[in-house]
Amino acid sequence: MELTTTKKILKEAQEGHYAIGAFNVENMEMVMAVISAAEEMNAPVIMQTTPSTVKYAGLDYFLANVRVAASKAKVPVVMHLDHGSSFELASQAYRSGYTSIMIDGSHSDFESNIEISKSVVDMCKPSGIAVEAELGKVGGKEDDLDGGDGDAYTDPLQAKEFVERTGVDSLAVAIG
Repeated sequence: MELTTTKKILKEAQEGHYAIGAFNVENMEMVMAVISAAEEMNAPVIMQTTPSTVKYAGLDYFLANVRVAASKAKVPVVMHLDHGSSFELASQAYRSGYTSIMIDGSHSDFESNIEISKSVVDMCKPSGIAVEAELGKVGGKEDDLDGGDGDAYTDPLQAKEFVERTGVDSLAVAIG
C-alpha cells in the first residue's frame, strides 16, 4: 500500500468511532513490529520520527524504511514528523515525502507559534499534507523537550483562535 495521510485515516476513524495508534519508530525492527501488530489488529497506523531520531540517520532513511514496509502492508500507514522543532525541519520532511507533519511552536510565545504553524500549513496544504501543531504545555517528556507537569492548561478560546488563524488540521493541547 502507498503511504496515506493522517487527514484521511483520522476522518475515517472519527466516523467509525475508533482510535489510531501512533508510534515513534527508530529502526527497521521497530517499523516491522509496529506494522505486524497493526496488520494483526487490521488497524491503520501512524509511524513517527522525532527531531532527535532524525539527527541519528536523517529523514530520507526513516522515510525509505517506512515506505518499503508500507508498500507490503495490508493496512494504511502514515509517515509523521512528530514535534518538528523548526520550519526548516518541517520543510525537509515535506520535501522528503512525509505524509503528516507536526510543528511544535509551543515553546514560543502565542504570536510566534501562530506564525510558524501558519507557515507550515501554507507549505503543506496545497499537497493535502495534514499539519498538527501544539499549544500550551502538554505534560511529560518527548525527546529533549520537557512539557513540564501539565499544570498550564490550554485556554479553549485561545485554541479556537489559534486554529482559525493557522488552519492546522489538529492541535495537541493540555486539558484538565
